Amino acid sequence: MADSTLIVRINEGPPPRLDKALARDVPEDAALSRTRLARLIADGQVAVNGVVCTDPKARVSEDDEVSITVPEAAESHILPEAMPLDVLYEDADLIVVNKPAGMVVHPAPGTPSGTLVNALLHHFGGDLSGVGGSKRPGIVHRIDKDTSGLLVVAKSDAAHHGLAAQFAAHSAKRRYLAICHAVPEAADPRLRGLRGVTFEPGNILRIATHLGRHRTDRQRQAVSFQGGRHAVTRARTLERFGTPAAAALLECWLETGRTHQIRVHLSYAGHGLIGDPVYGGKRKLPQKALPTGGLEAAQDFPRQALHAASLGFVHPVSGDEIAFEAPLPDDMRALIVALGGVDTSSTVA
Repeated sequence: MADSTLIVRINEGPPPRLDKALARDVPEDAALSRTRLARLIADGQVAVNGVVCTDPKARVSEDDEVSITVPEAAESHILPEAMPLDVLYEDADLIVVNKPAGMVVHPAPGTPSGTLVNALLHHFGGDLSGVGGSKRPGIVHRIDKDTSGLLVVAKSDAAHHGLAAQFAAHSAKRRYLAICHAVPEAADPRLRGLRGVTFEPGNILRIATHLGRHRTDRQRQAVSFQGGRHAVTRARTLERFGTPAAAALLECWLETGRTHQIRVHLSYAGHGLIGDPVYGGKRKLPQKALPTGGLEAAQDFPRQALHAASLGFVHPVSGDEIAFEAPLPDDMRALIVALGGVDTSSTVA
């Protein structure tokens, strides 16, 4: 794939700045994000009326002709690695995978290899048009290392552009399964008095706060009501475990998508996830309420009991609505059985 050139004619009443005018007038099917356009300007790949322009603030006028050179996608610096992948769907533009617990999504200084991106690069081989000027998968959303479940990843600029817009608008549908301490109940006076917590019809727990970095631990997120970013989580109880109920299987869904959102919100409500080493707290399950082995299974569970069980979105190229489900992984099913629940591989209703 060689370099390509896109000719754009500036329309009537343009914004005064080149970068903003291009963001408005570049055709959507070109799949050039504002960030990519800014990089192309800085790299000298944009010419206005035949003159190269590297100033994003340069003025443009109606009917100016802008030439944008889009270089061939460069090879990624990330190395491919042969690792098993559970692929639910794949086409020329995107792939949907069921990520196992323990796998990091994207390389970072502390995890340069062994990630989902490394595995995807090997899976794709040379069949990858590239995203953002590099032959790499386009990550539009993430789940934590020790959370299992569904992720969609872009294989092309067009898919990356369209998927990113859906996740930014929170129109992609995501549901999670979680096993938490105790059971959220509308009748609980503690919850009724907790700021940001309400119950909707059907005993649906709604938590609406801001989330931002913890003041002293920069690796954690924390609830706040000033600063941070608005976050809304809903959850309903699917199954109760123990007599009296000591734990619950929840279905959770997000109105927003913030870092660690479900984990932080449920911890704030006093229903931290079993196995969560960061937000689970020191709460212990009542031993007499659970079957033999239930307490030990919960105490020994090696990760947060959270699974991204369903994912739905509009295909960014075809326009079709598509949806996927991933059954509970073996470790969470075994935990449910130990807590006295029924062995099932079903996902969210």
